[in-house]
Formats: sequence, C-alpha cells, structure tokens
Amino acid sequence: MTALIIDDERPARVELRRLLAAHPEIEVLAEAENATVALAHIQSLRPELIFLDIQMPGQTGFDLLNQLSAHVPQVIFTTAYDQHAVRAFEVNAVDYLLKPIDPARLASSLRRLKTSESETPEPSTPLAASDRVLLRSSDRTWFVPVASIRLLESVGNYTRVAFDDQQPLIHRTLNALEARLPASHFFRANRGQIINLRWIEHLEDYFAGGLCAKLRGGQEKIEISRRRAQEFRARSSL
Repeated sequence: MTALIIDDERPARVELRRLLAAHPEIEVLAEAENATVALAHIQSLRPELIFLDIQMPGQTGFDLLNQLSAHVPQVIFTTAYDQHAVRAFEVNAVDYLLKPIDPARLASSLRRLKTSESETPEPSTPLAASDRVLLRSSDRTWFVPVASIRLLESVGNYTRVAFDDQQPLIHRTLNALEARLPASHFFRANRGQIINLRWIEHLEDYFAGGLCAKLRGGQEKIEISRRRAQEFRARSSL
C-alpha cells in the first residue's frame, strides 16, 4: 500500500518512517510539511493511505480532507492531541494515533486497515436479548450480553455503545445496528440514539410533547422526540 506522511514537524516524520520500516507492505511515497504541499502530492501521487497530523501551520488536517474530492485515500491520524478523536472518526478515519506513536498501536492500525479493505458485509441476523455480541474498537474487543447495552449513539459512520462503565466506538452505523437489535428491548429515541427500555430509571415530560428518559448505570438523559414519544406511549401504555 502506498502512503504519504503529512506532519509539520520533521522529527515526527522521521520517527514515523522509522516505525514503518518494520512494515514493508507500506511504501512511503513522499512527505509533506503542510496541507498545501500534501494536497499537491495527493493529486499527483495518488497514495492509498495518508498519515495525517491535525494541528499544522495554516490549514489543519481536517481542512485538507475537506479539499479532497477526486481521490480520497484512507486516513490514519497522528497527533499529540486527543480532543479531536470523535471528529476524526466522523470523517471515517481508520485510526487515531497519539504521539509519541507506540509501535504496537501502529501495528494494530495497519491490521485494522487490512481488515477494512477486505471487510465482509455487515451481519444481518437478528439478535436476541439473551445473546452475547463482539464489540471491537480500534485496540480492544469486548464480548458482552446484548441486554447489558443501555445506549447506542451515532457518531458519523460509527456508533458509541454504552455498557457497564465502557463506551467504545465501533465501526457500524446506528441504522445497521438497529436492524439487528431486538425490538422488545431497544427503542429509537431520536435520530441519533437508541435506548434499552429495560435500563430506563424514570421518565419526565419534555418540550413539545416529548419525553426525557434517565437511564440506570450512567449519567445519560435521553430526549425522546415528540413523534417517537407518541409511539412510545402507544406501545407502553395499558
């Protein structure tokens, strides 16, 4: 796979090249110290993958991605700041690596890249509340009971899944997950959230005929939109 390293700090580019030497399947075509140079390289070299810093002089890494149209490579973010992680996954990044980059995390990212290239279609078999499911984030896997999931929230093409004290981001859309979840337990509260009805602690009336649900086991207060609240009342009332 051909790659481009984009980072305004030369030592960071040198270090990433050193780490990538252990992965001969990645061919680094060039480096860029800012978004302008990177855009020219992407248009001329058409790399399949870019290692992209976020905070750079002039335009940010996100600004660069907004300019891409004809050729959009896979993206692994490399940054010293963790506050941009959610936005990074909203633009379908393969992974988000914090500097100094750990060799094991880099290897995990590259494995994830291979998986995404050969990804099979999303499973469609309906789940039962008694089933257990694999939840895989960028660097960890859980095997949890479906019934223990209290909340699912859309984050672009990813979904944040809340269970116990964990909230991993998994590479599945909320709509895809809704199709598999048991309707006896899970309810689409609004466009971006699905709640487990068994985890509702109490309900309050909300603006314009909606409802607000407080869930056990977390601090979440979930707005149930007016249209969905009407369906909820019809479904749940005696």
